[in-house]
Amino acid sequence: MPTPRKPSAAGRGLIFGDLWEFDPAPETADPKLKERYELFIDGAFARPRTGKYFDSINPANERKLSEIALAGAADVDLAYKAAARAFPRWSALPGRERGKYLFRIARLLQDRAREFAVAETLDGGKPIKESRDFDVPMAAAHFFYHAGWADKLEYVAPGRRVVPLGVVGQVIPWNFPLLMLAWKLAPALAMGNCVVLKPAETTSITAMKLCEILQDADLPPGVVNLVTGAGETGAAVMGHPLAAKVAFTGSTEVGKAIMRQLAGTKKKMTMELGGKAANIIFDDAPIDQAVEGIVNAIFFNQGHVCCAGSRLLVQESVAERVVSKLKNRIRVLRVGDPLDKNTDLGAINSREQLSTIRRLVASGVREGAVMYQSPCVLPEKGFYFPPTLFTKVTQSHRIAREEIFGPVLSILTFRTVDEAIEKANNTAFGLSAGVWTDKGSRILRMSTELKAGVVWANTFNRFDPSSPFGGYKESGFGREGGRQGLLDYGALA
Repeated sequence: MPTPRKPSAAGRGLIFGDLWEFDPAPETADPKLKERYELFIDGAFARPRTGKYFDSINPANERKLSEIALAGAADVDLAYKAAARAFPRWSALPGRERGKYLFRIARLLQDRAREFAVAETLDGGKPIKESRDFDVPMAAAHFFYHAGWADKLEYVAPGRRVVPLGVVGQVIPWNFPLLMLAWKLAPALAMGNCVVLKPAETTSITAMKLCEILQDADLPPGVVNLVTGAGETGAAVMGHPLAAKVAFTGSTEVGKAIMRQLAGTKKKMTMELGGKAANIIFDDAPIDQAVEGIVNAIFFNQGHVCCAGSRLLVQESVAERVVSKLKNRIRVLRVGDPLDKNTDLGAINSREQLSTIRRLVASGVREGAVMYQSPCVLPEKGFYFPPTLFTKVTQSHRIAREEIFGPVLSILTFRTVDEAIEKANNTAFGLSAGVWTDKGSRILRMSTELKAGVVWANTFNRFDPSSPFGGYKESGFGREGGRQGLLDYGALA
């Protein structure tokens, strides 16, 4: 029998109570990265007027991947003017012709799926199995779905005619760069709008790679324009006078700043902001299934998920059992190289985000919550954080109130259904929730009383392009996906 070895970050397994090391299984596909990525304006790549570039860093090893153009206000203005020129012809195209372009984009993305998956993992730090099995396929699915809507817009609002808004400004976050791009672009284009979009500064590569697909699909110049940069570039996109609508996904704080910036204007807005979702486990829930759901809810994409189930509410009678099983489960989660197909948790997206996670975790310890962390060995280079649980958490703890955006779970208990509802709703956010129970009547009651835009029953983090997604309260307004998402990119005539 082989001798047990010290577990490494490459991966671990639990066999007869001992920890065993897994052989690495690296992804070998070529991401085809460029040394430098320019702006994409009016159908062509162009150098920024600022003449400046910034580095895109691989969070797994802190190495430079590429240089990204830094767009200034003049570049954003050029992008909007290109979109405005393209809008009359694009919006006048028959819907079935617009749909053909979206179908073409989806198929080309599928053709280059492995390449895009590796690029997404290198740039963002998420495990390759998530990029490969979720991000890229779901991005293509959104283009396919909205391509099917393009010639059926008369059914979006039966009895009313829906017309495009014009030029739309969009800003997307770093946690799902390619998927958020598809969420934003596909409905806007299907409705007949033109777009100026800014990806997150730490994860711009797959967005710029998609511009190559737009060229291969022969998308008319100016219909989609991408400008890269940080906060100042995003503010220029949101505040440009040619924008008929702005769509933002990101933190609640930035969303509030954008709303203040645009107050008094006639711009239409949709915001998908932060969350602090409650994942509620009742005593009649299928416990083993629920534990897997808990792990998926909080540790998927290192917890970099706005709808992550970061607050676990467990009925007191099964709390000890659930926590015990959960600790056993996270002991075998593999943290390490995101390009290893065995890896469960990859790298935190940036040094700044890692610092935020550490600061909030320290507050939980300081305020009296009991911390448990997976006994994994983290890589020496890169930005990593172990799977973390907190018990003895109260509603007043910062870790129960603030969005950590990392692999950190706060566990609270409840006795009755009413208490579960009260605790779940006792938050400024309202993006999502999960309910685990054997009773259909209880699921129906919880789905109506929980103040959340999405309520999952006996599952978590399930998405479909046909299902609208969005929040209430400080989690934003408007919907993405489905008929409701299309309506947010059109006006009733």
